[in-house]
Amino acid sequence: MELEALRSIYEGDESFRELSPVSFQYRIGENGDPKAFLIEISWTETYPQTPPILSMNAFFNNTISSAVKQSILAKLQEAVEANLGTAMTYTLFEYAKDNKEQFMENHNPVNSATSISNSISIETPNTAPSSKKKDKKEQLSKAQKRKLADKTDHKGELPRGWNWVDVVKKK
Repeated sequence: MELEALRSIYEGDESFRELSPVSFQYRIGENGDPKAFLIEISWTETYPQTPPILSMNAFFNNTISSAVKQSILAKLQEAVEANLGTAMTYTLFEYAKDNKEQFMENHNPVNSATSISNSISIETPNTAPSSKKKDKKEQLSKAQKRKLADKTDHKGELPRGWNWVDVVKKK
């Protein structure tokens, strides 16, 4: 019953993903949002009398610190306990969407990104040789350029079928 309801509610929603008939993922936040995160809910055999399994171990959440993940899961667990005995997957996803800013208030993606780029930029000059050689481009003569231009279209691509082989030879 709940499975059909979830399918109809989230039909066409790019944030929702059904991994299996008892496991679902939902992305909270828009694509490219540094404070977006992914929640995975898996139903147990005796769900909804027992709590579902909540997870934030998806690769999508790698930029989020484990402390923030634990805080989000703890707040979701409180919502699970309040809704025990009822179908709660939709409720949990909506609760997470409504409280996204509160959940991610301790997450600071800008500082982590700048510290990573700083460490890369500091290490790069030490490992790279100071003198760099520039690769020389092959020079083509006018005749070679004309021949190449005759073979290609206005986009610089060869015409369709230029390398096709005749399977049946005419006599």
